[in-house]
Amino acid sequence: MTQFVHLHVHSEYSVIDSTLGIKPLVAMTKELGQPAMALTDQSNLFALVKFYNTAMGAGIKPIIGADVYIEDEDGSIFRCTLLCQNEQGYLNLSHLISLSYLKNQKLYQHNTVPLIKREWLAEFNAGLIVLSGGRDGDIGQAILSEKPNLVASRANWWQSHFPDRYYLELIRTGREKEEEYIAGAVGVSLRYELPVVATNDVRFASPEDFEAHEVRVCIHDGYVLEDPNRPKRYTEEQYFKTTEQMVALFDDLPEAIENSVE
Repeated sequence: MTQFVHLHVHSEYSVIDSTLGIKPLVAMTKELGQPAMALTDQSNLFALVKFYNTAMGAGIKPIIGADVYIEDEDGSIFRCTLLCQNEQGYLNLSHLISLSYLKNQKLYQHNTVPLIKREWLAEFNAGLIVLSGGRDGDIGQAILSEKPNLVASRANWWQSHFPDRYYLELIRTGREKEEEYIAGAVGVSLRYELPVVATNDVRFASPEDFEAHEVRVCIHDGYVLEDPNRPKRYTEEQYFKTTEQMVALFDDLPEAIENSVE
């Protein structure tokens, strides 16, 4: 039977956009027969000890990581997910997050956010695996902007600094331009020999939790739920899906499922 591991999951420690507690997350992972799970809260590792102990106690392999904002040399901002391979990776991720809070907080999409500079990532990359950030990553942005030369230079940068540790992240949650990005990413994967991996960018447990999640986002962003002009960044598909659901979702790209377990 095909296995799948969720590698992109926010908990309630991502105060702005998740309603998931650590214990329910680990319980769901075990119930679904998934061998491991990555916790990737936004720019923080606050849940690390609780997650590690809870997962180990349940016989689940805990993968430590974080979603981060990266500031490019030209000042543009993109997103990616960093996962720790080992203790060195954890030390580097902790250091990068600390640097971003201490030295480089800037306004982005109406919020002040900590930004990791690309040169810092190049310097402190040991022990880290990168998920590309999908359409919000630097390669994703270049694909959607139809800039093949920029795609090439960025692919080469990642291959140079993260050899065999960089994955083109594929997400299918019904959001704008996801399929357009995936079509481009598959081409980039073949051309530059970069592996693809499927995630579900998880924010809540089930579709029924979507409205409660949206309420939480509105409170943080200062909107009311009924406001027709509020930004809608999430869909009800961003729940903790079963292995079978993820396999069906990516039945045209089985390697993206297989690589989640690699």
